[in-house]
Amino acid sequence: MRFKTLEEWLAWQEQLHPNPIDLGLERARRVLETLGLARPPYRMLTVGGTNGKGSSVAFAEAMLRAGGYRVGAYTSPHILRYNERIRVEGVDVSDVELCESFDRIDQARGEMSLTYFEFGTLAAFDILARRGVEVAVLEVGLGGRLDAVNAVDPDAALVASVGLDHQDWLGPDRESIGYEKAGIYRGGRPAIYGDREPPASLLQHAGSIGARLQRIGRDFDWREEGGRWTWRGRGGVLHDLPAPALPGRIQYDNASTVIAALRSLDAVLPLTEQAIRDGLVQAAVPARFQRVSGEVECIFDVAHNPDAARVLAANLAAMPAAGHTYGVMGMFRDKAAEEVALALAPRLDRWYLGGTEGARGQSAADLGKRVHAAVPQANAVEYASVPDAYAAARRDARSGDRVVVFGSFQTVAAVLKDL
Repeated sequence: MRFKTLEEWLAWQEQLHPNPIDLGLERARRVLETLGLARPPYRMLTVGGTNGKGSSVAFAEAMLRAGGYRVGAYTSPHILRYNERIRVEGVDVSDVELCESFDRIDQARGEMSLTYFEFGTLAAFDILARRGVEVAVLEVGLGGRLDAVNAVDPDAALVASVGLDHQDWLGPDRESIGYEKAGIYRGGRPAIYGDREPPASLLQHAGSIGARLQRIGRDFDWREEGGRWTWRGRGGVLHDLPAPALPGRIQYDNASTVIAALRSLDAVLPLTEQAIRDGLVQAAVPARFQRVSGEVECIFDVAHNPDAARVLAANLAAMPAAGHTYGVMGMFRDKAAEEVALALAPRLDRWYLGGTEGARGQSAADLGKRVHAAVPQANAVEYASVPDAYAAARRDARSGDRVVVFGSFQTVAAVLKDL
């Protein structure tokens, strides 16, 4: 084995390929073929989209597990530990499993270099097969069409939403991005879409390949009824459902879309209504409006694009604080900080801006210029790092106030790892 520890493997992977991001399927497919995993021995649901992917994976994983299936899940990025990316039966895989899988992939690749993300995705396919899962729920990383997760044909594919993010890679507008997201759909197989305003490019692509498209608002939908809700779709009607465990109105859309996807697989993965109900209340995902109670409540949300910021703002409005709301913000320089600031400005009384690290990092001073360009009246203070900004917000907060940490996975992780 090339390395003994997970840390050594990951540090090497970060340097192996000439480009950190290099979209394409050929490399992943070649390694999968060598490993005998071109057609993995389990059912697959792939989950793509700009926002809502993590929540959708959580709902699907919880419902399938409640239905008695042995379930594996793959998500990215992680919050605190790389191991979070691959789960079997709700438990993160071990360092040993990852290292052994990386060794198999290293031998299978020959002289071909792989990206950091490709190594992780291939490890997910490999480990889930070796652990004998019956069904895998796989989150697509960047885009869809050329993402390594898309190297294998799924039984069904779900796109939760299409919004503006990663425009340097996916195109300048929703039509361009919608085409890339639709690339995870397959002809003759269920293709589920959970956004009420679908880009024409996504609809056209699904139609051109003969995918069995279902859209929220047309083929399935939900309606709230006295604190409970009803789902209607091609799989029938589900009455008196419990509220989703994940907070926010948008989670009804996400849960409904997942139900449509799982109902479309009923012939091969039948689920009872009780399994769906249990999954709704058992689903959990870290750092998506994650609330930590106390005299000063803390909320952690990885919102890092305009659509996600609007959802965060809606959640804050629906759950007002007794006192002030202080925002701890750290964002990469390639993100739309101005639009994020505009979305959250009505909900924040004071901004605590922290610098972010890495090649895409952004100083608090530069972030402050962008926030003030969008929200000139913003009461903002700048700090060298996100932990420094968070510490200042906690010092200023009094009983009844709340502190909201947002802007990226790195921002949330920088605070959570110290708690």
